[in-house]
Amino acid sequence: MVHPLFRLTPKTRRLYWRTAAEVEMEKARLKTLRERVGEEIALSDWMTVSQERINAFADCTEDRQWIHLDEEKARNSPLKGRVAHGFLLLSLLPHLNRENDVFRMRYRMLINYGLNRVRFIHPVHAEKRIRCRAVLKHVTRKGFRKILVTVENTLEIEGENRPALVAELLALIVT
Repeated sequence: MVHPLFRLTPKTRRLYWRTAAEVEMEKARLKTLRERVGEEIALSDWMTVSQERINAFADCTEDRQWIHLDEEKARNSPLKGRVAHGFLLLSLLPHLNRENDVFRMRYRMLINYGLNRVRFIHPVHAEKRIRCRAVLKHVTRKGFRKILVTVENTLEIEGENRPALVAELLALIVT
């Protein structure tokens, strides 16, 4: 058993000195996060998904499928118009989460750890407005100074009953 003011570093297995204040701060952060599980932690402002943004994403990713770019052909499709790429919407999650209470807390580092369940539910037509509703789902200690949080993001479309997507974003917090 190692005294709480000492920690074994993960790779070298050497003892690392921590002050009592650091120990208490880490415990307080973990406790605060765990108390917020199940709470909505962010509701972003509305953001317009412009055709210009869709075109730029198509150029960047080489995904120039007609449903995203060809107005005439898309208008005659079952979707009745051009739509945003699903991965464009997914890539906007970090931006839409910038006001997220958990991600705005003071940490040494916040690392994108990946995604769990991702579902593209409803298409987003060009020039429609979206916003992100984020709920803290899980908080897990991942070892030395690391906390893994799971945030469920629901991307809402203005004027629609169904969301554009639902995705669980994983973030590793280094305290």
